[in-house]
Amino acid sequence: MPIRLYNTLSRSKEELPPPPELIRMYFCGPTVYQRIHVGNARPFVISMWLKRWLERQGYEVTLVENITDINDKIYEAAPGASAKLAGEATRWYIEETDLLGLGRPDVEPKATDSIPEILAHIEALVAEGYAYDVDGDVYFRVARWPEYGALSGQRPDQVEEQEPNPRKEDPRDFALWKATKPGEDTSWESVWGRGRPGWHIECSAMAEAHLGHEFEIHGGGLDLVFPHHENEIAQSRAAGDGFARYWLHNGLLGLAGEKMSKSLGNSLLVTDVLTRVRPPELRYYLVQAHYRSLLEYSEDALEEAAAAYQRIERFAVRAAEVLMDAVATPGDEPAELPVSFRSAMDEDLSVPAALAAVHACVRDGNQALAASDKVGARASLARLRGMLGVLGLDPLAPPWAGASGSGDRLRQVVGSLVKLALQQRDAARARRDYATADAVREGLEEIGVVVEDTPEGPRWELKR
Repeated sequence: MPIRLYNTLSRSKEELPPPPELIRMYFCGPTVYQRIHVGNARPFVISMWLKRWLERQGYEVTLVENITDINDKIYEAAPGASAKLAGEATRWYIEETDLLGLGRPDVEPKATDSIPEILAHIEALVAEGYAYDVDGDVYFRVARWPEYGALSGQRPDQVEEQEPNPRKEDPRDFALWKATKPGEDTSWESVWGRGRPGWHIECSAMAEAHLGHEFEIHGGGLDLVFPHHENEIAQSRAAGDGFARYWLHNGLLGLAGEKMSKSLGNSLLVTDVLTRVRPPELRYYLVQAHYRSLLEYSEDALEEAAAAYQRIERFAVRAAEVLMDAVATPGDEPAELPVSFRSAMDEDLSVPAALAAVHACVRDGNQALAASDKVGARASLARLRGMLGVLGLDPLAPPWAGASGSGDRLRQVVGSLVKLALQQRDAARARRDYATADAVREGLEEIGVVVEDTPEGPRWELKR
């Protein structure tokens, strides 16, 4: 079955070319001036998850995700110290997305490292008459590009003013280069004088520098459709480049019906959320809704997602303990994925339907364990790990599989103490002293140890 993705540009689902074609992807990364909130994490998660699925289906994938470290917001947040703030915030972003355990994009270019490519692109537009300068500022002529508005669905005469400047030829024109202003601590030399790039041209230059003048997929949040992505298409295609063929946009994260953003002050920092749930539980929360839908944030929804992931995890860990060396490892040949899972993922990455296949597999596996059917449990675990591997949620694979160092040692100590208590419980049950046996179990539960009686004997786990 071919993979079909919804293309914002055509407003329809389109098929990708069959594997083993090269799929080159560019996703807009963060503007680095604060710590990231959960809404920033969603496009990062979606890009990494899309990369995993395409690679699982046999494609060769290159993912580029930029870091915008030159921007008006950075200058406003740290007058005279924007470079220092951008450097710190870049480090925060990498550290905090690393906590999600999904790996990194193949390339993460920064705008400050891409100035030569940006200047070359602007100079080409000026030479072709698509751009002009006004007192050191350079603007793109929207009127010269008749296809302007195709991505966002606006007619050119509907486009509102961008970046007010009474000396522009047209209120709709947008900045490619900005002359240095008082208080800005970074600038670069150009034929129009010292200045720095506009936001939109940064992404065009970085995408083409690492993926070529034409590539397959461009992604980002729905709020970037206009003006950011609309302007990217115009300035790249006006320069003669094909640019992106498919445009993917993820829905935003909402809080009480309002778009979440740093500027609104209602953001939930990833570092704060990860004090309440573990990284894979946050990951599950972010992928449980279709990527194009609005995801409403609430503490209840976060807790429900964590509980759902824990049900998956409990089966996987228990099955691994029962099967021991029969558990498939990440280096083994991947298990055949259920048709329902593959069909859901191929049809515009419908993760809610794919997760239904995951939970059905968990139910089958638990029934097999209850019946002491190791063959059935092994098959369920292999299928489950195959699906969870695509979604980056396998609790038996790094980085989720256990802890190391002092964490392992602590679990060993706790395990020994719990084992001693369970032996006392077994002894009480053997002598029909059920009151004492129940008291031992209740005492363990009070300190956060849940005991489950299974055909193989009692097993325990810590409450999460």
